[in-house]
Amino acid sequence: MPKVIQVENLSKAYQLGTFGTGTISRDLERYWARLRGKEDPFLKVGEVNDRTTKGTSNIVWSLKDINLEVEEGDAVGIIGSNGAGKSTLLKLLGRTTSPTTGTIKMKGRVVSLLEVGTGFHPELSGRENIFLNGAILGMRKSEIKRRFDEIVAFSGVERYIDTPVKRYSSGMYVRLAFAVAAHLESEILIVDEVLAVGDAEFQKKCLGKMNDVRKGQGRTVLFVSHNMTAVIALCNKGSYLKNGRLILNGTIGEAMLAYSNDRGIKYTKNVKILSEGKKAWLSEFLITDEDRNEYIQMETSKVVRLTIDSTVHMDNVFVGIGINDMNDVRVLTLFSRFYNKGFCLKPGPNHIKCQVGQMHLKPGIYKTEVFIGNDYETLDYYDNGLQFEIFLSTKADYLLPDASQGSIFINQIWAND
Repeated sequence: MPKVIQVENLSKAYQLGTFGTGTISRDLERYWARLRGKEDPFLKVGEVNDRTTKGTSNIVWSLKDINLEVEEGDAVGIIGSNGAGKSTLLKLLGRTTSPTTGTIKMKGRVVSLLEVGTGFHPELSGRENIFLNGAILGMRKSEIKRRFDEIVAFSGVERYIDTPVKRYSSGMYVRLAFAVAAHLESEILIVDEVLAVGDAEFQKKCLGKMNDVRKGQGRTVLFVSHNMTAVIALCNKGSYLKNGRLILNGTIGEAMLAYSNDRGIKYTKNVKILSEGKKAWLSEFLITDEDRNEYIQMETSKVVRLTIDSTVHMDNVFVGIGINDMNDVRVLTLFSRFYNKGFCLKPGPNHIKCQVGQMHLKPGIYKTEVFIGNDYETLDYYDNGLQFEIFLSTKADYLLPDASQGSIFINQIWAND
């Protein structure tokens, strides 16, 4: 496939605090270097954009030495933590700001949807702003007229189309803005987090439209969002940024895995728990695949592995595991007693596993409760510190559970490990 975007050694520096170098002589030195086509001498001491550390320079590199190629028809999800440089990269590609160093080559017309309602005049009606915003984005008047009914229908604000947009909610703003941008006959569409404003129905509608734009019309989409479900559903390629540098450029699955690994997030957490005064206690908790890999894909089978240390011999011990979302709503329950499976604990470490299929959990952080007991007593109960995070797999057709429907039960195979 032909390359529609080529980025070479792209960097963007920002100066913190007041502008200027502080003295006339330094300003002249910078000006003279620029006239000769030389690098700004005061950028050499700049630092990468790491918000977690206190720097010593007033020059910060929001992006540093980015090299990137995008093929025609690709949908590229640009992911990374806050401050990684995602929005800066899109602004450079959308030509709303200029690079400090490096080059950008793009083929075709580019439409950027970076800010909600950019180019809208608050005193003008929705109808008037469609023509105004379309003109700003490069649409001819005849093209806007031809697409007008489609734009209005997609936006869902027909009833208010002749109302001044200053009376619109932020959701109505973004609906209309996205509708104009999505219906422009461009080769490259750049979208930055604007879907966060819309409701779930509109987000689904937007993703469907962007998929149609990419697959049906062969257009290229660059998409920034912290909604990992949306990114996976739309994108086939991924670029992972960290502190202004491109860490990985590959498939969306590879980028997501690098992002989660680099943040130190596993699907599992080892735990060591105080055992004082207990006859038996949980000493280790893991979620792995069948080969004991701790970074696992959603579509693979999961094995929940527990180690229970015991000081005495006990029969018919049950193990229960509850998985809650961050609002403490139970979304999944695993319990050996449901399968009439009791375990015999011997003195020392006892290894137990529960094999399950696809968990079908939405992306996010989950908290885990563990119960160990028999018919007469609770031997151990743990509900603090066991957390894991899920990123949706590259398949976009999962049925995600609705937590309001209560806990979900899935097939479980309990055994000694």
